[in-house]
Amino acid sequence: MKKYVVIGDPIKHSMSPAMHNDLFQHYGLDANYERYHIKRGMLEQGLMGLRDRNVNGFNVTVPHKTDIIPFLDELDPLSKAIGAVNTVVCENGKWIGYNTDGNGYLQALKKQIPDLSEQKVLIIGAGGAARGIYFTLAYDGVKWIDICNRTMEKAIALKEECPFAVDTKILSIHEAEKRLGEYSLVIQTTSIGMSPNIVESPLEVDNINKDAFVSDIIYNPLQTKMLTCAKEKGANIQNGIDMFVFQGALAFEKWQGFFPDTERMRASVLRQLGG
Repeated sequence: MKKYVVIGDPIKHSMSPAMHNDLFQHYGLDANYERYHIKRGMLEQGLMGLRDRNVNGFNVTVPHKTDIIPFLDELDPLSKAIGAVNTVVCENGKWIGYNTDGNGYLQALKKQIPDLSEQKVLIIGAGGAARGIYFTLAYDGVKWIDICNRTMEKAIALKEECPFAVDTKILSIHEAEKRLGEYSLVIQTTSIGMSPNIVESPLEVDNINKDAFVSDIIYNPLQTKMLTCAKEKGANIQNGIDMFVFQGALAFEKWQGFFPDTERMRASVLRQLGG
C-alpha cells in the first residue's frame, strides 16, 4: 500500500485525508492518506520519522512550508522562487518539493476568469499565501498587481523579491479602501474573517467596482464578511474551496500521474464542512 500524509502544527483540522482517501477508493488505488503531527521546532526529528515510514509523498502546511526546504533533495523552479513547499514527491530515495498553492489558486480562478492578462489586481495581505499567489500570477503574465497590507514593509519586501516582471504599487489599507473601484479583481489572502472570527474583515468594500470579481482564500465560513459585503455591492465572489481542491488535485496528479475529478473533491470538502 502506498502511504501519504500531511504534516503541520496544528493538523487535526485538516480535511485533506478525507478528500484524498475518497479519491483513492474511487479510483481503486491501494493507498492511504493520514495526518502526521510535527510540532513547530521539531521538523528535523519529525521528518526522520517520516523517512522511516517510507512514505510515497506528503503535503506540508503551516508552519513548515518554508522550513522544510533544507531537508529536500530538489525543488521545482516555482517553489524555489516562492521559497515555500506544500507538496513533496518521494521517489528513488529523493524528496522533491513543489508548490501547488499558487497554481491551485490560478486554476480555480481561471474557471471564473479564463483570461487574466488584462485584469487590474489588488492582493490583500503579504504573507505566505499572498507570496504564492502573487508570484504565480506574475509568472502567468498578469501585468498589474498591487498589494495592500497592514505592515507595508512586508508588502514592499514581497514586491522586491518577486523574480517575474509585473507592475506593482504598495498601498496602505486606507489607500486601498479609497481606490478599490480601480480594480477588476480583488484577492483576499489573510486569515482575517476565518472562523471563529467571522465578523472581522481586512478592509471595507464600500468603494468596490460592481463589476469586480472578489476572491477570498478562506473557506470556513463559506462566505466571509468581506465576500458578503462585496456581493451586496453587486460584485461576483469566490470562496477558498476551489483553491483548496485544485492544490490538492495538483498534488494528487504529481503522486499518481493523472488529474482527478475536482467536482468529486469539492463535494467531499463540502460534506466535511457540513454544507
